[in-house]
Amino acid sequence: QREREREREAQAMVDEVKEVTEKVADLDVKGDAQEDDGTEVDPWDVKGKVDYGKLIKKFGCQAITDEQVTRIERCTGMKAHHFLKRKTFFAHRDLDQILEAKEKGQPFYLYTGRGPSSESLHLGHLVPFMFTKYLQDAFKVPLVIQLTDDEKVLWRSLGIEEAKRLARENAKDIIACGFDIDRTFLFQDFEYVGGKFYENINSIQRSVTLNQARGIFGFKGEDNIGKVAFPAVQASPALPDTFPHIFGDNKKVRCLIPCAIDQDPYFRMTRDVVPKLGYHKPALIESVFFPALQGDSGKMSSSDPNSSIFVTDTRKQIKTKINKYAFSGGQDTLEEQREKGANLDVDVPWKYLNFFMEDDEKLAEIGEAYSSGKMLTGEIKAILIDVLADMVERHQRARALVTDEIVDAFLARRPLSL
Repeated sequence: QREREREREAQAMVDEVKEVTEKVADLDVKGDAQEDDGTEVDPWDVKGKVDYGKLIKKFGCQAITDEQVTRIERCTGMKAHHFLKRKTFFAHRDLDQILEAKEKGQPFYLYTGRGPSSESLHLGHLVPFMFTKYLQDAFKVPLVIQLTDDEKVLWRSLGIEEAKRLARENAKDIIACGFDIDRTFLFQDFEYVGGKFYENINSIQRSVTLNQARGIFGFKGEDNIGKVAFPAVQASPALPDTFPHIFGDNKKVRCLIPCAIDQDPYFRMTRDVVPKLGYHKPALIESVFFPALQGDSGKMSSSDPNSSIFVTDTRKQIKTKINKYAFSGGQDTLEEQREKGANLDVDVPWKYLNFFMEDDEKLAEIGEAYSSGKMLTGEIKAILIDVLADMVERHQRARALVTDEIVDAFLARRPLSL
């Protein structure tokens, strides 16, 4: 009788846990990451002005501290990237464990990616690759870059062959950022899924229920079933033995993922699942969004050419877009600007300079002059046009050197320098 009572008590506890789990799983991530003012953040869309302090709390990640930036400099012997010093990359998960691994001489690798939905990248797409290039140079570790051509077939209704073509075109822009071929492996999902990669995908899919997927990603009844299955495809590269030609069957190599914070839901799911499969939780280092030219109503988008500066734009096109579309925090009249100065909190040219002008002293001088009224809107826009046009032209020269044979070399399965 006592045995039956224990069984009934145990079953009651199980039922209670299931009930709580179902309630949590039924929460929509769009509601979970939605601000009172209507801001929405999910892996596919950003709407409204984002309060990053609130977003950190809602997602459960941590702010990067000045002490951690100093520790990165000490670990690498390199000056911290201005993206770190200016809090462009501002949040993290388990960054200290990566730094501890570096200090102890333990291996780790970098993982980032790109969903190829357009012919070329815009400046917002470049930001994580610029930062990942710095991380590779600073830590001297392997890097894997996932090209999710399969994702874009599911979400954008691209044909399979077109998605594969765009992936190779985007690969040329990525390679043009200067990654070390001895430490970098690019892969297209349509070409690489199989073997251990598919085994890991399957293991993760089996570990996440449909209710959990709905809760994390907000999937609806009208979504195709491929969307529900896809998160495991983006999660699996965070497992080192997904790449047996690099790490063999080693399950204990740590992974650091540089990405924008809207990708956090994918890797919250990953971090929940993979310890049960025998792996370390992947660490993340996360960035703010690169704003559209029109301002803080969302992030820059490939689907709206007037919201974006593309790496294929000419100097003339960049000048036109900045002068015509870049939202200004300057005053309406010359007299008001001289008297009151610009509002830097909403000024897009100022925000863009914070991303791409590396000289801290010059940037500070511009900020002081513009906010005090000594500098006019046309003057800061002219400075930005030169900065962006010079950067884009450098990128175009580098990309022109990337042949199909070079793309094939980066896509080839081969050992990397560890």
